Amino acid sequence: MNRLDLLDALLDAAKRAGADEADALMGSGTSLSVGRRLGKVEEIERAESDTVGLRVFVGSRSAIVSSGAIDPAGFSRLAEQAVAMARVVPEDRFSTIPDAPPPPDSAPLDMDDPAEPGVEALLARAAAAEEAALAVKGITNSEGAGASWSRSHIALATSRGFAGAYSRSSHGVSVSPIAGEGVGMQRDYEYSAAVHGADLADPAGLGRAAAERAVSRLDPRRPATTKLPVVYHPRVAGSLLGHFAGAINGAAIARGTSFLKDAMGQAIFAPGISIIDDPLRRRGLRSRSFDGEGQTVSRRALIEDGRLTTWLLDSRSAAQLGLATTGHAARGTSGPPSPAPSNLYMQPGALSPEALIADIGLGLYVIELIGMGVNGITGDYSRGAAGFMIRDGQLAEPVAEVTVAGNLREMFLHLTPANDLEFRRGTDAPTLRIEGMTMAGA
Repeated sequence: MNRLDLLDALLDAAKRAGADEADALMGSGTSLSVGRRLGKVEEIERAESDTVGLRVFVGSRSAIVSSGAIDPAGFSRLAEQAVAMARVVPEDRFSTIPDAPPPPDSAPLDMDDPAEPGVEALLARAAAAEEAALAVKGITNSEGAGASWSRSHIALATSRGFAGAYSRSSHGVSVSPIAGEGVGMQRDYEYSAAVHGADLADPAGLGRAAAERAVSRLDPRRPATTKLPVVYHPRVAGSLLGHFAGAINGAAIARGTSFLKDAMGQAIFAPGISIIDDPLRRRGLRSRSFDGEGQTVSRRALIEDGRLTTWLLDSRSAAQLGLATTGHAARGTSGPPSPAPSNLYMQPGALSPEALIADIGLGLYVIELIGMGVNGITGDYSRGAAGFMIRDGQLAEPVAEVTVAGNLREMFLHLTPANDLEFRRGTDAPTLRIEGMTMAGA
């Protein structure tokens, strides 16, 4: 039986067990990863997994069960367990299985690389990254390098007639060199992830970039506390979009636990700024042909010309707010759907990163963030940081053990993007400059 036939059999078992409605999600995957350090292979791991999750509704009560054994002989028992659980949990009038259109063809998204690299190919990628890093003057050690590949298959079926499936592949390579000696050591890292192996960044280039940055971070200082412009490197700038996405998550809006709960239609960012969520981007790391409820997905401007245009909604949060789902339901086999973005990014600005900092007399350039000091209710923001001082428009001495603080509402309004956007992480932003933040140091 293929995956959709298996799910159809599971839904039939749920109906026989007494479920009024049901949906079932199946995920299967294969992964291979390798790790090496200082020229020696430290890890080779291959894993295969199959899981299935069944959600049943008895009236307005629902329950979920999951299993790692996809065996039709056990479907009746699985369904009976789910129905028995559903009959004793509280009612939830907002949770339902929505109608869904037939799934579109996922082929245009090109999400599955047919090439499957072997152990030797992955070790070669890791070796190229680490050897390039170790060749940089000032590098004294390594935390290692790794490479990975995986392929997963997702299938969803509901008692309302939806049945869809797609596959996704993933390739990755990472490296983390160390510079200096003793208590003065500094580390840095680089990585690349792609749906197709051909789209990975050059491993040797990643190694050199990480090594040069590690060396440049030696002998960091801890500057005095002050207010100044803060510039975020692209690898940390995306975290600000993550905080924004959390603040417009429909579940948080419905609970009233977001600092943006009353901000629909308002200017959240400066004019000209747009933030896009695009689940249909070809070879996107988080592309998908339908969401976790089988709903149609589409490219959406969450922020358009600085203004907030929509929440991220699944069917439950949409029902709570009296709205329609936006096709942002995400789920695993053991939990219910919840809203989440896909390929999220901020559109680039007009200035180069160099031009963006050229007029800064004293500022901070952040390349690493530590901790999760963000209050989703108030928007208060405080995170540990490391990077470089900006003096007279140029990067200067390295700094560490500082904290950058502000309020996200104010930070968003005083944010300027550079023109160096690259799609590398699933949530992506160009270099970002934010005025008037507090840097807490010595």
